[in-house]
Amino acid sequence: MDVILEERVDKVEIALERFIDEMRAFRHKIDQYIVESEKDRRTFQREMATFRENSYKEMRAFQREMATFRENSDKEMRAFQREMATFRENSDKEMRAFQGEMATFKENSDKENKRMNKRWGEISNKLGTLVEDIVAPSIPRIVKERFNIKVVDLSVRRKRELNGLSAKEWDAIAVSSEMVFLNYTRSTLRSQDIDEFLRDIKIFRDYFPEYKEKGVIGVLASLYINEGVIRYAEKNGLLVLGIGDELMEILNSKDFEPVSF
Repeated sequence: MDVILEERVDKVEIALERFIDEMRAFRHKIDQYIVESEKDRRTFQREMATFRENSYKEMRAFQREMATFRENSDKEMRAFQREMATFRENSDKEMRAFQGEMATFKENSDKENKRMNKRWGEISNKLGTLVEDIVAPSIPRIVKERFNIKVVDLSVRRKRELNGLSAKEWDAIAVSSEMVFLNYTRSTLRSQDIDEFLRDIKIFRDYFPEYKEKGVIGVLASLYINEGVIRYAEKNGLLVLGIGDELMEILNSKDFEPVSF
């Protein structure tokens, strides 16, 4: 069984390394996109500053022309009016061109956002299949390191029916000579999940009376756990596992002692 688990862990580690490489490449693309967007934004700001400076210069010239207008004849007035008409026409063209560019930019941004959302969805699906393969093989190692006891039986997605009670499924159950380590895994862990897990622990021996003489340690596992959720789990005496250097590692504080239910 240990050989099978080791082979499974090796496969999972390879899959995780590939996934990490893919995430790094994807992050690199995102960083490049952010850098390019920042360059475009700065270029646009410089263009706007130049535009404002040029507009200010044109306004000063216009003021001088107005002073000349007041001094000159009706002919100069008509010439000025023609110049103004041309200016308005050019400004309208430039404004329409700018609006077209902004519409194109927004359309491209929307497409990029949709592509990124789709990519995140694909990554989330991959994570959903990795959770079971990462957590379960890590439990025997963590139990040995933390409690210095050996897991003699490990079952994943253990389901049992009981008369008078609805069928229940536990993500993983690791059994040693003294303890039962009951696992509850979610891709993202919330405080509501902890409350649900505590209720499951209370009825665990109803479904598995063969373990009534053994203490039960609750083991939470997730790919992402907020610090507040970790503190809430510790308050309720639960062990918390997260992604570490060796697949999963304990995230509880160093002096934490889990409760044996």
